[in-house]
Amino acid sequence: MNIPSELKYTKDHEWIKIDGDTATVGITDFAQGELGDIVYVEVETVDETLDIEEVFGTVEAVKTVSDLYLPLSGEIIEFNEALEDEPEKVNSDPYGEGWMIKLKFSDSSQVDDLLTAEDYKALISG
Repeated sequence: MNIPSELKYTKDHEWIKIDGDTATVGITDFAQGELGDIVYVEVETVDETLDIEEVFGTVEAVKTVSDLYLPLSGEIIEFNEALEDEPEKVNSDPYGEGWMIKLKFSDSSQVDDLLTAEDYKALISG
């Protein structure tokens, strides 16, 4: 299972790549594996400012629909529109072409509360 060490993680299985005051967000390799074949990603919150842990969208797999929780408070500035036609990119490349949103975050202290790769590995190995 792939858990890149340079990323941050949440207990809800999102990954976060920090670049200045912008964060790219997706779901982890573990999450996409648990969900199975992803058929639809819906994010209707672009240009909205949301609080940490608010639902910013949903991911639909063959078996289930899961909410996506915002890992940091801020404004959603971009949705990966390639996922509208190819949601399976989340399965095949969750940390690359399968990214979901870009977020301009407002409280950098929240970054310190995110999980490291080691913390996340411990969480999913239970």
